[in-house]
Amino acid sequence: MIRLGIIFGGRSGEHEISLMSAASVINAINREKYLPVLIGITKEGNWLLYDGPADKIEGGSWQEIAEAALAAEPEKYSLTILGSGGKSLKDKIDFALPILHGPYGEDGTIQGLFEMADIPYGGCGVLGSAAAMDKALAKEIFSSKNLPLCRYITIFKEEIIESTDMVIDRVEKYLPYPVFVKPANMGSSVGISKANNAEDLKEAINEASKYDRRLVLEEGLDCREMEMGIIGNYKPEASAIGEILTSDEFYSYTAKYFDEGRTRLCIPADIPDGIAEEMKDIALEAYQSLDCNGFARVDLFLEKGTDKIYLNEINTIPGFTKYSMFPLLWAEAGVPYPEVIERIIDLGYERYNSRQNA
Repeated sequence: MIRLGIIFGGRSGEHEISLMSAASVINAINREKYLPVLIGITKEGNWLLYDGPADKIEGGSWQEIAEAALAAEPEKYSLTILGSGGKSLKDKIDFALPILHGPYGEDGTIQGLFEMADIPYGGCGVLGSAAAMDKALAKEIFSSKNLPLCRYITIFKEEIIESTDMVIDRVEKYLPYPVFVKPANMGSSVGISKANNAEDLKEAINEASKYDRRLVLEEGLDCREMEMGIIGNYKPEASAIGEILTSDEFYSYTAKYFDEGRTRLCIPADIPDGIAEEMKDIALEAYQSLDCNGFARVDLFLEKGTDKIYLNEINTIPGFTKYSMFPLLWAEAGVPYPEVIERIIDLGYERYNSRQNA
């Protein structure tokens, strides 16, 4: 039986979303093949072994339970991330499945740790994770491949500190309102705002700069929001396409997780077959251009009135909550949730063995 290390929590602003995703994954794994080893990372970056019930994870009470267990039985619950002696991460698990959204989990950092520890893991590698996480860098790569992008501009926090007015003037010369402002390295729509005028733009820039020193600003399109799941290494496959019918002006953090079901997911999306095939071609090329492997979710826009397709971004550890698009898209394609997880694990072993034999 494979000791499956499920890593959750983390230091990013998406900590709570990670808890929700992890609880869903834990409940879906095949217990005949995998023995779950639960490892939570606190917001402060402390790693804790947790063997309590999965339903305590989503609400956050797992941490108190894990800390109490460590205090009572340090020999049993202590954990060394790198090293040896029977307590290291490699001694505890056979395979790592990081369910960590955002910085310190989706950006190549923890993937590099697994590489150093010689532990096979699920999802994209160091390069693909880092490139996809940085929206500004990803857009540069997509542009080099002539993939369709909306107009955008990248700004730095240091520029904002020097003169917000000069930044706003530069943005207004290049982008018409409305403008979407995003932290370059964040997910789950954390820190994203829509600006309809200069005053909104100033507030949006200040909000996004709380999360990153590099910001991406994009033209606001009158569009439909589409998402697609990708699974695979060298020969990736695309899932069905889903459309987000959001309850907000855009697919915001609140609309994704806390709108009590008012945002609807339309799976499959109501689009012509020709457009669907073009979207899949764009998504697969984008996935491969960043050297992604394992799995990811590709987000696209379909402009209303013109049906022009724009590539938005790639999420290398998409949400796995009960509301999340990724598992639902694969269910529509005939791949149930437990099988999706199993495929991700198999692909992680495939990549690991390939590197070992190189």
